[in-house]
Amino acid sequence: MIRLDHTSLQMMTGGAQIIEADAHGTKVLLLPDGSYLKFFRRKRLFSSALWSPYAQRFADNCRALATHRIPCPEVIALYRITSIARDAVHYYPLPGQTLRSLLQQGIDEAEAVRLRRQLGNFVARLHILGIYFRSLHLGNIVRTPQDALGLIDLADIRIHRRGLDRFHRQRNLKHLSRYPEEAQWLSAQGDFSVAYHAGIAPTGKNAIWL
Repeated sequence: MIRLDHTSLQMMTGGAQIIEADAHGTKVLLLPDGSYLKFFRRKRLFSSALWSPYAQRFADNCRALATHRIPCPEVIALYRITSIARDAVHYYPLPGQTLRSLLQQGIDEAEAVRLRRQLGNFVARLHILGIYFRSLHLGNIVRTPQDALGLIDLADIRIHRRGLDRFHRQRNLKHLSRYPEEAQWLSAQGDFSVAYHAGIAPTGKNAIWL
């Protein structure tokens, strides 16, 4: 993790656009070159972020997903910025559109069916690989220009040594369906469920049932 002084931070972020902020300050900046700077703060004096910074988790998760050939952002550098008591990850975004934005723009029924099936297969693959993304929702799943699905906002991922058990799978699927309109879209015609169950079906001694 690189230590970044305040002057260097100001030079890096000159002309940047604020993409996300809260009561504690800026959370995500879009830099002039098209890359992003995402800030993380430690919410409590004693927390896991003390020995496992969120910025480092983000970078480690990107590396792990890339190993599994799951599209995700490309990390450029990690920074510790003591002047504002933040860590930050500098990265190139994953090209494409989130599924949430695609639905908001409107897609025809044939495309909706294909996308739900694609998503069901994708989530099943995550679960078989032991990838538990606590923030799994349509706003964090991206369809790339190559028509693949990938993940963004990755600090909340935990990767297990084996496929996820029933409890974690059900909990993850419940979170994916937490918004009523998106839950209704996901459940339409059973497309997602059929594809998910087909993808999660046992294929070997380590396979797991839903």
